[in-house]
Amino acid sequence: MKTTLSLFCCSLSLLFCFYLPRGSLSAGVDRCKLPPRGWNSYDSFCWTISEDDFLKSAKVVAKYLKSHGYEYVVLDYLWYRRLVPGAYTDSLGFDVIDQWGRMVPAPDRWPSAKSGSGFAEVAKEVHSLGLKFGIHVMRGLSRQAFDANTPILDINTGRAYEESGREWRAQDIGIKERSCAWMPHGFMSVNTSLPAGRAFLSSLYHQYAEWGVDFIKHDCVFGDDFNLEEITYVSGLLKKFDRPILYSLSPGTSVTPTMAKELKGLANMYRVTGDDWDSWGDVASHFDVARDFAKAEMVPGEGLLGSSWPDLDMLPLGWLTDAGANQGPHRQCNLTLDEQRTQMTLWSMARSPLMFGGDVRQIDETTYKLITNPTLLEINDYSSNNMEFPYVTGKILGPARNHLMRRSKISMLKRVNNHHTRVVGVTSCKDPNANGWSVESLGQYHEQICWRKEDEQLNREPLCLYKRKPLLASSSLQMVRAKICQICSNEHVLYGQDNRRLFTSDNGVKSCLDASPRHKLTSSEWKKKQPSFSTCRGDANQMWKLSSNATLRSSYSGLCARVKQVKANDVRTSGVRSWIATGRQGEIYVAFFNLNVEKTLISAKLSDMAKVLPGRNLEVWSGQRYEAVADSLEMVVDKHGCALFTLNCS
Repeated sequence: MKTTLSLFCCSLSLLFCFYLPRGSLSAGVDRCKLPPRGWNSYDSFCWTISEDDFLKSAKVVAKYLKSHGYEYVVLDYLWYRRLVPGAYTDSLGFDVIDQWGRMVPAPDRWPSAKSGSGFAEVAKEVHSLGLKFGIHVMRGLSRQAFDANTPILDINTGRAYEESGREWRAQDIGIKERSCAWMPHGFMSVNTSLPAGRAFLSSLYHQYAEWGVDFIKHDCVFGDDFNLEEITYVSGLLKKFDRPILYSLSPGTSVTPTMAKELKGLANMYRVTGDDWDSWGDVASHFDVARDFAKAEMVPGEGLLGSSWPDLDMLPLGWLTDAGANQGPHRQCNLTLDEQRTQMTLWSMARSPLMFGGDVRQIDETTYKLITNPTLLEINDYSSNNMEFPYVTGKILGPARNHLMRRSKISMLKRVNNHHTRVVGVTSCKDPNANGWSVESLGQYHEQICWRKEDEQLNREPLCLYKRKPLLASSSLQMVRAKICQICSNEHVLYGQDNRRLFTSDNGVKSCLDASPRHKLTSSEWKKKQPSFSTCRGDANQMWKLSSNATLRSSYSGLCARVKQVKANDVRTSGVRSWIATGRQGEIYVAFFNLNVEKTLISAKLSDMAKVLPGRNLEVWSGQRYEAVADSLEMVVDKHGCALFTLNCS
């Protein structure tokens, strides 16, 4: 058997040479059976998007992206919050609710809702474009409705819900102690064991269906906030409607395949990571979790009225904003072009839903070509047997030119040092070793938060973070949120009173520690901008609270920061990774990923491919633009870049 070889380039130095006709992917296709694809407003507008901006974005999606399968336009969170001074992501008292305690669009941003029709007019406009309309909703009941103790609507009578001779209200069903971890002033669970609790949820989702919603993104019910009872009940409601409504769950912090298997038949997509933003650390952290879900044979799985898909989160490419910001798009993506291609390729090989997050009104040609690349979309739609390919080797080209690592499993190339060092990671707040933090005053405005556990016994300086003199607040919004502190070069700053945020400064550029269990940082790396840090963006994943029990807790993830001593060569890993999949015409896709900071020669033997693709006798011959040895694939890949091969058997 002979094979021909086509090469899709994920590096500027190579050639794009495998194309399908534009638009051919979606013609006559039942996309309900494929990974969902669309645009979400969060990465570009945060929560502040208006009706005018949303509909203008939808028109761009319809004109340029719909033919590539991008069919959903999804309005992300806080569409019910008034955009006024003092309102922010976890403020209380700025939401618009109806007499039944249900969230309705804020009329200052959504003028078509002033008549009381909710999103009906917006959905009608979206449908006229040939697209489907989605909204983000939170768990259970809003704190604002709870405080107002609003009555509950009985959808069967159109009046207040009554049972056992009395009228039931919000405070009868709300579980205040089960508030959303990352928005504690926003929402809480409802007691689904009570008929009144179920009646409230029914009133919510029947209203969404009446508005014409086609996609529900249900937040704060998965991962660390797992609420199987509410998910199960909502899924049952959606199943009974006379048209399909896609059901998406988030966030995905600490999600495992075992947890996700409890969703069998309940949802269509579910987040398997925390929020993904435009940092290399965020991209790299997805390799392990994508591998685990593919290995668990959950790509795809059984979903609500169809399939379910592990969701690696939105694609923060193009023109963006910052999480938690009260402003629209204002900056370019921080990822390099190679890193963007790596992200898009991994998402496609893992068959994750593709939800573009950038401002489509300002999409540049490079970003457009990347998210509509026909080879990647073909893989995302129709490939099978998707898995991490473990038999791959890497040779760093540069200072370590002669260092070739070969393993029967994945090569994880490490910076080797023999000394011990300290790492800052996260752990369960129940971990008895998490309570080692203390605060010390350094003057009138200066404080340091130090990890002293074990340090005094070992007679060494503690690892400390610093709080600096606050800046004068320029708006009431800043006064409500926290005191914003100065950024000091090469120092770590912690700000906020109740929620304290850690960040470093590198030449004036802020970067913050994320509460991710997959990120670790050595003490020697505190003065450098490392993958464990992300751009300071004000989202809940970067907010920390120093508790009275000496723990430094992330309210978003429910995890606590901890410092521990490890061998240095166990701290920083880079390396090479590879994925493999089968196309619908029998072609084989092989992707190489270089996680190193140096150019790396990546290779894989064809004989090893037969181990994961039994019955395939693979042989390669040289092409005009690509030289291949007879028994292997080999490619020099740039820092954080990738290469994707298409092998066509003839």
